[in-house]
Amino acid sequence: MKKDIEFPNVEGVKIAIARKINELNEVEWDVYLINRLSVPLETVFVNSRGYGINPDGKETKTSQLRHFYKEVPAREIIKVEIITPDVFHLNNEYWVSYYIGNQIFDKKFIFVPESIREENLMLINQLNLEGVLHE
Repeated sequence: MKKDIEFPNVEGVKIAIARKINELNEVEWDVYLINRLSVPLETVFVNSRGYGINPDGKETKTSQLRHFYKEVPAREIIKVEIITPDVFHLNNEYWVSYYIGNQIFDKKFIFVPESIREENLMLINQLNLEGVLHE
């Protein structure tokens, strides 16, 4: 009898898009990987891309970016990339894969169009910044 393969739930690893004021007093948006677990993440890959429909009705895609981190320590945060409001009208996808021990985990975090907006911002305690947290 064949057993179904069980895939573990990805909990404790989050993606946040948060804003801050830079040294030029301008708003800057960044993407963060948050490890809330009590163990480090190893061999971490974050693939990011945007896709959807422009306001003019044309389908569009951004470049796909790939980020690699040998380790994200327990209860640590890593800034993944800068993001521009010019792509907030698209689906912004972050596919995160990592190992804990010899077990691989992965999850897609998708910020749907227009989800990154003023009324959806909240204080993200780990960052001490306002943003949108995808859990």
